[in-house]
Amino acid sequence: MAPPRNHRPGFSRRAQYTVFAGYVLAASGALVGAILLLISIIDPRAFAVFRGAVREATTPVSAGLDWVWDGVSSVPRGIGDYFGAVDENRQLRAREAATRRYLMQARSLNRENARLRTLLALRDRSASPVIAARLVNSSAGSTRRYATLNAGSSQGVLRGQPVRGPDGLIGRIVETSPNTASVLLILDPESIVPVRRTRDGLSAIVAGLGNGQVEVRTAGVVNAPLLAGDVFVTSGTGGLYPPGIPVARISRSQRDVAPARVFAEPDALDFALVERAFLQPPVPRPTPTPTPSPEPAAE
Repeated sequence: MAPPRNHRPGFSRRAQYTVFAGYVLAASGALVGAILLLISIIDPRAFAVFRGAVREATTPVSAGLDWVWDGVSSVPRGIGDYFGAVDENRQLRAREAATRRYLMQARSLNRENARLRTLLALRDRSASPVIAARLVNSSAGSTRRYATLNAGSSQGVLRGQPVRGPDGLIGRIVETSPNTASVLLILDPESIVPVRRTRDGLSAIVAGLGNGQVEVRTAGVVNAPLLAGDVFVTSGTGGLYPPGIPVARISRSQRDVAPARVFAEPDALDFALVERAFLQPPVPRPTPTPTPSPEPAAE
């Protein structure tokens, strides 16, 4: 036969003490509640004083617990705000990079438009413009200095025509195809440009050195001083380059021969203006055909 069930908490003294303490706390709570109820009925003023003292004692604890709860509850929000800020910063950096690219493109377009406006104004002032075209490339890796123009014989470009930019002389056409042309730059060692000094008209020539610079050599005057800052323009001698186009400025004072820098840097140019030669080559006179001598009359 099965033994009867034991309804006691067991043989553990800790369990027995726990049950007993629960009974005591429940009885004590009921007793305290009853006493407070009697006080509130008999003497409400004393109960209000007691209630204020309890409030004074529990308010710091409640405030501390509330602060701890706010701190604990703000952790998930702080984590979310952190990752949200990281994502927002990433988007702002991407937007700033895109804005910087657009700004650089806008500045490049503004510079190009300014050069085009200057070139168009130069074309309007030019007495013999042929075409304004783009300089596709220039050879800077060797001593020979050429540039390619994206206009050729189909657009009226001919061998020997001068090429200039907004700042000064670039070179001359040496070879053409239907839609392209090769430009011999004034930086090339084979380039010789007759010039004159703007302040006194001193005649000279500008010769390319092939290293990005040119030198100015006086013509017809011995031991002539060439001062730093002297500006030389085309003189029109030779009939190829129109007079008055800026060519070079002296970079170091010397006599007879001095280094100089050109005004129109080919590597920094986008567009160029092709002009007709200053003096057209003379048309060759037709060779007269010999007339046959009359035959003698027969007797």
